[in-house]
Amino acid sequence: MKILVQDQDFDISAEMDAVCAGRTDIGAIVSFTGLVRDFHGSDKIHNMTLEHFPGMAERQLENICKMACERWLLQDVTVIHRYGRLCPGDRIVLVITLSAHRGAAFQAAEFIMDCLKTDAPFWKKEQTAKGHHWVDAKKSDTEKTEDWQK
Repeated sequence: MKILVQDQDFDISAEMDAVCAGRTDIGAIVSFTGLVRDFHGSDKIHNMTLEHFPGMAERQLENICKMACERWLLQDVTVIHRYGRLCPGDRIVLVITLSAHRGAAFQAAEFIMDCLKTDAPFWKKEQTAKGHHWVDAKKSDTEKTEDWQK
């Protein structure tokens, strides 16, 4: 399991190569990359600042990944989440799940992202022409996380 919270960008291909190197037990690899959009509602976003709670963010991401490993048969998981000032098009998060079967890899990746959105201590502040504002949690994100508890 690899969990990183960092300010620098990540190389998706390098991360995929690293997690697969020398492995023959993998039947499926699923990756998700989250990007900064250039809009929020009707406002154009100039940049976004992501803040986190150091130490706690990594622990919570690790807990989320452990829960995924308990629910699905996974060979490995990688989560890299950035913080700091990001611009539209910049990468924010990478989730990679490896399993013998695609269903487990897909479901685990979705579970990790859903839980990350609601349970990990990250906060977004968006800068627009009107000024900056903190982004509130979405009800739909909370509902998705709650659905996994059923």
